[in-house]
Amino acid sequence: MKNSLNNTSHRRLNILTGEWVLVSPHRTKRPWQGKKDKPQQIPQVNYDANCYLCPGNERAGGAKNPNYTGTFSFKNDYAALLENPHDTVNEGLLQAESESGICKVICYSPNHNLTLPLMEVNAIVDVITLWQKEYSELGSKTDINHVQIFENKGAIMGCSNPHPHGQVWAQRSIPQEVQKKNTQQKSYWDKNKRTLLGDYLQQELNAKERIVLENETFVVLVPYWAVWPFETMILPKRHITSILELTPQEVADYASILKALTIRYDNLFETSFPYSSGIHQGLTNGKDNSHWLMHMSFYPPLLRSAEVKKFMVGYEMFANPQRDITAEQAAKRLKDCASVHYQKQKTNFN
Repeated sequence: MKNSLNNTSHRRLNILTGEWVLVSPHRTKRPWQGKKDKPQQIPQVNYDANCYLCPGNERAGGAKNPNYTGTFSFKNDYAALLENPHDTVNEGLLQAESESGICKVICYSPNHNLTLPLMEVNAIVDVITLWQKEYSELGSKTDINHVQIFENKGAIMGCSNPHPHGQVWAQRSIPQEVQKKNTQQKSYWDKNKRTLLGDYLQQELNAKERIVLENETFVVLVPYWAVWPFETMILPKRHITSILELTPQEVADYASILKALTIRYDNLFETSFPYSSGIHQGLTNGKDNSHWLMHMSFYPPLLRSAEVKKFMVGYEMFANPQRDITAEQAAKRLKDCASVHYQKQKTNFN
């Protein structure tokens, strides 16, 4: 990257959405007297009798969890999408239509305090296997055209329960963010007969400026157009449209790089690092989606420390996204983090 961009305001294009992000690296020097959040702590108990997600416990809606010993999924008791709504509105400029779908919760482990960075790789493999199962089963339904797998980690990201878990929302319509990515990738595929993200990944591998981690089949990088301070993206090295196409070795590599990345997140500020993560992959609309390359994005809000969060307000809400540190600076800081979780480092030291 040209050195001038490290010290002056500039814009970067998000090739997946066609939108721009304002980068202002000189702002990192400004003093901070704003809101500070308490660092996120990892629960210290394996089982919590008051937790709605622990094995054998009764959930808020009255259903009782089985005494599961591995991963566990169930339909969300308070789902954002209903399976058979019927109402519509079409009154001049007032328009609304019913939206059908299914929302599920995925518990990663029966252990109340095992977040991804603290789980064994083979246990994360089980999580990915469950993701594949849910994507396949929900996506095969005729009225489901998109399946979104995601996780909100940490109270400041709106997570209502500390037990490590993620969600799957499957719905009839295709969400707006996904529509933008679908359009950009399809346009590039039609012109070049190659995937947009595949060509982008090759350019990043050549540049080596924003690569955080790499193994045989996956790469973690900070996108050139990243919005969140330590935003990252996981990309496969070959053309994989959805997680259903992963080989057993690729599943193992995916699990390994997930663990390695989330360890570095926790080590960055020595806290249970909050984020929203999600997998974008081929639609389940029955059409040819060869233009898609599956990718997983992490959007963490921490900016300067475990106490200082990046708020999307003001200019970001009324104009367009803006960030204070460059993607290159963020990548270097993550790459330089230790590969052993800070809790285990302290345990070994003592």
